[in-house]
Amino acid sequence: MANNKDFKVKNGIQPTVYHEGVGTVTSGSEGYSLSSASYDSVSFSVAAQDTNANGFIFNATGTKLYVVGRTNRSIFQYSLSTAYDISTASYDSVSFSVAAQETNPIEAFFKSDGTKLYVIGWDGDAVFQYGLTTAYDISTASYDSVSFSFASQDTVAASIYFKPDGTKFYIMGAINDAVFQYSLSTAWDMSTASYDSVSFSFSSQETNPYGLLFNNDGTKMFITGNTSDATFQYSLTTAWDLSTASYDSVSLDHTTVMTDPFGTRFNSDGSKFYVVASNDTIYQYSTVQTTNTLDLSTGSVFEITPTSDIQVNLSNPAASGTVSQATLLLDGAATSTYDISALSYDSKSFSTTSQSSNPYALEVKPDGTAFYVLDIANRNVYQYVVSSPTDITTATYASKSLSTGSQDTSPRDITFKTDGTSLYMVGATNDRVYQYNLSTAWDVSTASYGGFKSVATEDTSPAGIRFSQDGTKMILLGGSNILYQYTLSTAWSVSTASYDSVSFSVASQAGNAEAMTFKPDGTEFYIGDWGDDAVYKYNLSTPWNLSTASYSGTSGSLSAGAGTTKLSSLQFLNSGESLYILDGDVDIIYQYSTTLPATITYPSTLEWPSGTAPTSPAIGETDVITISTTDGGTSYQAVQAIDGAK
Repeated sequence: MANNKDFKVKNGIQPTVYHEGVGTVTSGSEGYSLSSASYDSVSFSVAAQDTNANGFIFNATGTKLYVVGRTNRSIFQYSLSTAYDISTASYDSVSFSVAAQETNPIEAFFKSDGTKLYVIGWDGDAVFQYGLTTAYDISTASYDSVSFSFASQDTVAASIYFKPDGTKFYIMGAINDAVFQYSLSTAWDMSTASYDSVSFSFSSQETNPYGLLFNNDGTKMFITGNTSDATFQYSLTTAWDLSTASYDSVSLDHTTVMTDPFGTRFNSDGSKFYVVASNDTIYQYSTVQTTNTLDLSTGSVFEITPTSDIQVNLSNPAASGTVSQATLLLDGAATSTYDISALSYDSKSFSTTSQSSNPYALEVKPDGTAFYVLDIANRNVYQYVVSSPTDITTATYASKSLSTGSQDTSPRDITFKTDGTSLYMVGATNDRVYQYNLSTAWDVSTASYGGFKSVATEDTSPAGIRFSQDGTKMILLGGSNILYQYTLSTAWSVSTASYDSVSFSVASQAGNAEAMTFKPDGTEFYIGDWGDDAVYKYNLSTPWNLSTASYSGTSGSLSAGAGTTKLSSLQFLNSGESLYILDGDVDIIYQYSTTLPATITYPSTLEWPSGTAPTSPAIGETDVITISTTDGGTSYQAVQAIDGAK
């Protein structure tokens, strides 16, 4: 960062120049961040072992998973070939019944070395203790004839959690919607347990709780329930002391991934979060937040341009009694691309009616300097140029077109070879994919017909077509809301395509799928429905392999923007920051943004005049935050000096 940053401010404040010393910003990461949680599109079903799975836990290394099943009143053991990656889990054919002690088990917890197991349930109103002669091997478990009743606090237990050293444990009660705190005079020995007469009510957030977790140092607590279908975050000013807990006004909504969440767990460093739902499936999230730490001993001016949601931290202030100050220049930047959950209409559009009054398909040149429209009625492909890429209002007709009517009287979609030397059209009359070769790349007026591939055996009403970046895979969107996968023995030669006998249905989300596009690397694809104003995102764990496809749980609504009613085609710019939507009913292409500014959070030690931290700067703008402390960093005073500099 240059130390003479100039600002022209939109709110009338005079331009400012900063000449102070530039300080060091150190990047890092922290787990247990609900605010930055994202679903990994990874899940694991345990229904084959029990159809009423409620709680689960990992061993210390994340290579074993244990699931509590209420139907069979047993704990089931699984192995993970990759630690904490539940997609690699497999059943060990090992289980342990707890029916003699608890007829309705709900959750279990291990001693940190795996030699003790603790089980709670809805019927026994007690914690039951078991010993394992081989650590974490539940086939060696046996009841210790030791238990502890918590019935005086709550008669329906929903979850249990232990402090890592075994000197405290916590019971979450479903009748009183509270967490109760207990101490053990001998660590991990339930016979020495006693109630601390300390509890914490979370009823303002959740009234049907199931999951209770803490972070490793006991300064954060997490409550999950299925009244809200959410997980809520709390802070403890004194670690492991519930009397100091308060709600952080931070939560994670699970409804886009699942409903009725039950038990929960973090991995060892809080970078992953897991939830088991009522469908007996465990879902995996990432919960890592990027941190940017200002080293106050290195300077007084700091600049951060985040590329993801971040937590701003402060380090090395001057000693107590000495003023330590900093100016933070916080730039508004996008956190991600291809984010359809962040769809926002740019108030930019382009009408095709001068050339095409029945547009149906759209293709965009990757650099945004040209796009192409297929008319379903006159069967022509029209070429347009864009003088300012990512701004569709700067488009003009290039006076170039291609007739496809000799091949098919119902053309449905078009796409290009990555270098622009071939164009492909799928037609619904003959159920074929046609190839045209262009002597001048991206110039449709130089196209000549070059062969076809019949897809009639797979689908008799094809609607969309896309190719992998190397031209060896072809994906067809069929009229029955099914995608079909093909391999081309000669790259980009459509006549050499053969069906892989691999397909994937999107009917559960899009009952009238008409639009399809892929992320260039083949790890995601997007489907648009003709009538429901929505775009749906799907993930592929192996690029371009439909057998690895799954719905991401993420969709984007168009209704709050242009109000598209007949979505016939959609296409990203290769950067993924813009999405073009073709409405085939009104003959208009609409432009949407697919990014959001990074979310900035601050440590609780920062005190703001309003009591609330300011919102993040908009993309392309800069906020100026001034920070000071006189007590050695115990508390900081922070002020937003400038809002929205450009």
